[in-house]
Order: sequence, then C-alpha cells, then structure tokens
Amino acid sequence: MTIRLHDTATREVRDFVPLQAGKAGIYLCGLTVQSEPHVGHVRSAVNFDVLRRWLAHRGHEVTFIRNVTDIDDKILVKSAEQGRPWYNLAYLMRRELDRAYDALNVEPPTYEPLATGHVPEMIEIIGRLITAGNAYVAEDGSGDVYFDVRSWPAYGELTGQRVEDMSPAEDADPRGKRDPRDFALWKGWKKETEPESAAWPSPWGPGRPGWHIECSAMALKYLGAAFDIHAGGVDLRFPHHENEQAQSRAAGYGFAGTWLHNAWITTAGEKMSKSLGNSLTIPAVLERTRAIDLRFYLVSAHYRSHVEFSFEALDEAAAGFQRIEHFLHRAADVLGGVDVGDVDPRFAEAMDDDLGTPAAVAVLHDAVREGNKLLAGGSEGESSELRRTAGSVRAMLAVMGLDPFDPHWARGGSGAEGRLTEAVDALVSGLLEQREAARAAKDFATADAIRDQVKAAGVEVEDTPTGPTWSVR
Repeated sequence: MTIRLHDTATREVRDFVPLQAGKAGIYLCGLTVQSEPHVGHVRSAVNFDVLRRWLAHRGHEVTFIRNVTDIDDKILVKSAEQGRPWYNLAYLMRRELDRAYDALNVEPPTYEPLATGHVPEMIEIIGRLITAGNAYVAEDGSGDVYFDVRSWPAYGELTGQRVEDMSPAEDADPRGKRDPRDFALWKGWKKETEPESAAWPSPWGPGRPGWHIECSAMALKYLGAAFDIHAGGVDLRFPHHENEQAQSRAAGYGFAGTWLHNAWITTAGEKMSKSLGNSLTIPAVLERTRAIDLRFYLVSAHYRSHVEFSFEALDEAAAGFQRIEHFLHRAADVLGGVDVGDVDPRFAEAMDDDLGTPAAVAVLHDAVREGNKLLAGGSEGESSELRRTAGSVRAMLAVMGLDPFDPHWARGGSGAEGRLTEAVDALVSGLLEQREAARAAKDFATADAIRDQVKAAGVEVEDTPTGPTWSVR
C-alpha cells in the first residue's frame, strides 16, 4: 500500500511519491539552542522519527537532515543576560538537547548541520537573490539585506495568505525596508550591542544570517535542489517556512515537495513555550516518569492533533504501555525469548494513512489482549500463535521506537535511568525469591507480607505457570 501524507501546502492527504524510487530525503527544522528543551520541543523530533522509521520499514532508504540553529537573536539576548559567550550557551544547550533526544530513543539524523558552519552557502544564496531582483541591500547603511516579498508573486502560497493581509516582519529595524513585510536575509553587525564573534564577513559588510536563510542553505546543501519532505512544528508555517520556500524558489531551486507539520503541545490551552513560562523540561519530566513512557505518550496522539499536557494523562499512557510491556516479558519467559515478527496488516494500514498512530496503538492493544488470552490458555498448541502475536507486537513497537527489548531501552535510555531500573529489578526479584521460599515452606503469612510490601511500593506481582512476574502499577 502507498503511504499517504497530509501536505500542508496543498491541504490534502495524498500519496507520497519520492523523487527517487526507493529513496526519501527529509529535512526537519531543529531547535534554536537558547535554553533547555521542553516536552513541546521534542514532540517534533519524536513524531518525525516515527515517520523516518516507517518509511524505512516500507523499504525506503531515508536521508534525514535535522539542523541546529546555533546563532540567532534569542541566543545573543539570552547569553548577554547570563554574562557568557553566545557560543558557550549554544554549545551547552545543544548538549542538553542531544541528551533529551537520546533519552527518548530519537535516532541520530543522517547529518545534523550547524547554522554557523554554513555561512558561505547562505551568502551565495543571498547573492543569487540580489542578482535576480528578489532581494536588496538596505539603503540606511545598516548592512542589512532583505527579501522583497512583492517581487515574488507566489509569496504566501504555502499558508494561503495575501501579502496585504500579513503582519509586518519583526526581525529587523523597519527603516531600511521597502515593505514592512520584507524579511531579513542578512543582519548587519551592530557593534555597540553585539559581540564581534557574532559577525561574519560578507559583500554587504560584517554581520550574520537571518533565521530563514539558514534552513534553506542547509536543506539545499545536504538534500539537493529539490527534495521530498520538509517537516517541523505548525508554529513554523509562518513566517519561517513560508519565507524558506519563497527565498529558495526565487533563487531557482525546487525545494520541498511535501510539507508536514506537527501540532502543539499545550498547557492550560496555550502553546507550551519558554516565553509563556509554562514549559516542562525533559530532565524534570523524566524525574517522575520513564523515558519510554513519555515517548509512548507523545506517539499515541496523531502528529497533527494538539495535545493538552498533564501528568495525569501521562500516567494513564504509561499504565497502558506497561501492560504492553508486561505481556512481552511474560511471553518471553514462556517462549524463551521473542523475535521481531511482522507488523499486523491493520497496523500497516493505519500507519500508511498519514501516520495514524492512534489507530495503530489500538491494534497494539488488541494484539496484547489476544496474547494474554493465549498465555492464560497455556496449551502447547497455542505456543506458535503466541510466538506470532508477541513477535508482531515487538515489530509494531519497533516502528514506533518503543520496543522494550531494544538495547537502547535496556540501558534505560540514559545511564542513570538504566542503573536505577537494574537496581529496582534486583531488589524486587530478591523479595520475590524470598516469597517463593516462604510459600515452599508453607509459611504463607510471610509470603503474603512480602507481597503486601511490594504492592505498597507500587509494584504488581502476578503468579504465572513459569513463576511470579512483576510490573510497576
């Protein structure tokens, strides 16, 4: 079956046909590394990690580029407030971002370019736009260079807007602009307020690139003049992605064939953001829940649906995932291991329909219910069916990056969490061995007391034909 995706540009779900058979090029707008990543930030990375995995599962060779914006107005402001070099702040926050991605089992991209490493490519594109008459150097002596939105008739086509209805751009002093909606391609160095290290030489004087030109240059360098998919958060549609498309096509490049956007995570009805002060950083969230449970929570919602974050909803999702996980561990005990099998056809149908993860998760739960019935039956004739069901569950979870037998999760997603998991397992297993010894000696009072002790700690014990198993409630 052909994978169908909702293209933001055409506003319809249509068949995904890659430019090259068997290959797919994806560019994901990464983060501006100004502060610690929060749950809203990582949703985009998790959602499109699932897309990447599903395309690979369907046989595509995927080139996945995810950039890092490490020079930007916000970084300069934030670093000045903290009294540290801007590049130091960017580097430290990038390391925090890498840790968050790793904790949530987001696969490393094919390449992760830094904006600061691609200034020559940006200058080249700006020069092409000036030559073509789509950009101009400000006449106020600032050294700024702007894209002339009136010179490009298709400006606004990505978001379906007319220039007359757009708000003025907010990324530079309007005095040097021909039209208030023109946006900055190059920002002249302001030596009174900006560090010299944040300026690069250019034909228009020292300065630094605008945000939009950064992504165009990096996408074009690593994916070519035309590529399959450009992805990012819905808040980037305008002005960022609108401007990316306009400047890239005006410079003579086909650019992205399909645009995909994930929706916000909100708290109290508002987009989760640092500026609103309602962000929840990944380390803080992982202090109270496992990374694999957080990933399941993010994956279970459709990527285009808004999610109202709450710890109650996260706990409910975690309980649901732990039921899936518990089934796999029980099946592995009975079967002596579970190999990855084939995904359920209904799961594949859901994923092919614009990454329909809610329907796909429903198929997972159905498979687990069937698997638990087979475990309860326990007959030899049902073991082959149990093996097939458990293998299918593993395969479906692997597509979502949630296979609990993946070595990544075996180490807990991060060193500290992995060591904690191992320690808890050792402690609970030791208590269960004591309980089994008490039961063998017919000391049922001691056995019951141990069971009550682990239950009070939030651990459920289930007696099975192959011995007791445990899971966190």
